[in-house]
Amino acid sequence: MSKLGENIIANSGLAPFFKLANADEVSIDAPENRKGDALRTWVRSLSGFQKEAFVRSAKTGDTWRLVSDEGPYLNGHDAAPCPLAFLSTGVVASFMNEIIALAEIRNVKIRKLKLIQDNYYTMKGSMPKRTMIGGAENIDLQVEIDCDLDDGALNQFLVDATFASPLNGLMRGQLESLFKLGRNGVEIPTDKVAEMDSALFPDPGQHFDMAIPEASDQTFMEPVGATPKKDVVLGTASASSSLADEQDRRLNIGAVAILREDGIKEIQQMQYSPYGTSFRFLSSEDGRAPDANSLISAGVGFCFMTQFGRFVSMLKLDLPDYRIVQDTHFSLGGASGGTGKVGEADPIETHVYLETSESVETAQEMLDISEQTCFLHAFCRTDLKTKLRVRRVK
Repeated sequence: MSKLGENIIANSGLAPFFKLANADEVSIDAPENRKGDALRTWVRSLSGFQKEAFVRSAKTGDTWRLVSDEGPYLNGHDAAPCPLAFLSTGVVASFMNEIIALAEIRNVKIRKLKLIQDNYYTMKGSMPKRTMIGGAENIDLQVEIDCDLDDGALNQFLVDATFASPLNGLMRGQLESLFKLGRNGVEIPTDKVAEMDSALFPDPGQHFDMAIPEASDQTFMEPVGATPKKDVVLGTASASSSLADEQDRRLNIGAVAILREDGIKEIQQMQYSPYGTSFRFLSSEDGRAPDANSLISAGVGFCFMTQFGRFVSMLKLDLPDYRIVQDTHFSLGGASGGTGKVGEADPIETHVYLETSESVETAQEMLDISEQTCFLHAFCRTDLKTKLRVRRVK
């Protein structure tokens, strides 16, 4: 099967990730900050399953440009991490932020720390029959640590830290995402998905092309080769497997995080199933690399956009161009933000812009099916837990 579309990410000459030097000129602003951090994410389709996002945070004031691609399982070029890699990387970075901050608050000396995280998702049903649905499962988190807390105290400490993560707000409870829909520049009502009680935002259009990278000596993301194989094979990774009409798949995306000497988190994303390339990310909360909330927000936007591309390519529908503007709202971290509370989040709000010759009803269905099959909107509407395992190291 030939690869879909041009490899714009590789051919553009731009670094895949960079901080914008001219976010105000590009005209991306952050939403009103009602909980502690508010992020606006623009995402556009580049070619095939390649996508570009700008994420602006009210808390940091920074705007990051990030890109995503898919591997052979979706006939992608594998030029950048898949959408689910961004959520996994952002989540493990957020957990590490809270563990380190809580240790400081409670005077716990951590001599060694490594987080090994596994995220699991499901895709079941038939696309032609419109019964295909994405699902999300509990997170597995193994903490490799050297500290002086006894087993009981250490376990409680780690439970408190993971609950303090702002991401906890998307996991706990069931958040129904909200949407606005535009077709060919005209706002139209949504059908099955919940509609926001506000006007459709202006379409970011071609403003992406104005971005100027800020100079940096860091490589924020790079491929590190094939993901190490697991003993257990969790489904297929053959070419086009994610485009099959009928599916019953379980996906497994991993992330392994360490803290570098300079305080930047180095995270290797693992693509176990569907099997693919492993990418290394950097993350930091002080502007030296993309922060956890920006990675999480980009992941949700990228995953949702992939479902549009998958639906229209499987049903041979016309959708030459599509974009979203997505707002995410998180509380400050219970430890890192000093609130002492569990992390919270509001329902995700997404404005969708479709350029299509298809009918209004088909445009509405594109949105409904994309929400229904999006793993990360499933992540938000499912009550999930983090399953902790602790391994002491010396």
